[in-house]
Amino acid sequence: MSRDPALLLRALSALLAYPDPELRAALPEIVAAIRDSRLLNARRKQGLVALADEIAGSGELEAEARYVDLFDRGRRTSLNLFEHVHGDGRQRGPAMLELRQRYLDAGMEPVADELPDHLPLLLEYLSCRDLAEARDTIGETAHILRQLGNTLLKKRSRYAAVMAALLALGGEKGLDARAPVPPPEDLDRAWEEKPAFAPPEPNPATAPETTC
Repeated sequence: MSRDPALLLRALSALLAYPDPELRAALPEIVAAIRDSRLLNARRKQGLVALADEIAGSGELEAEARYVDLFDRGRRTSLNLFEHVHGDGRQRGPAMLELRQRYLDAGMEPVADELPDHLPLLLEYLSCRDLAEARDTIGETAHILRQLGNTLLKKRSRYAAVMAALLALGGEKGLDARAPVPPPEDLDRAWEEKPAFAPPEPNPATAPETTC
């Protein structure tokens, strides 16, 4: 991949990372990569720079707490993409293995603790691939990115700018603040553990007789 798309994808990946001191120290470099990119228009760049400025201008604990509240407390804004399509269903495991194998086939062994479908990790992978693959992958996940971005818009979060930039990079339809988003979650219900076994079916031989 040429230098411009690779640097932009890495910058977008970094902006979605946990805002620890290392990320905060790299913000000037991230902003420079965004400003230098020829793949985004001025409005998209402005939104990304505003996010970087917000992170830089916030206290460390404030930025970290905002990040956790957004991305770690509910499925609607999870950065794990398969969370949005499979939830805790059985299909998620095979999808995760398939994506990890895609990284391995490209000669890349994930070293982070994040799951393979973690969006910043996927963007890091795409930054090492050609632009056509990056755009194809964005197209495949556009419905998730758009729903996530619209939800972030509803929350008035500057992180929505990253989803808008990704959709623009993929040539996809952008965000719409008026688009309906799923209702707020009941966090206790959303994260409760499902039973490991289904309740036994009644034995017809011992079930009580019923009359109509």
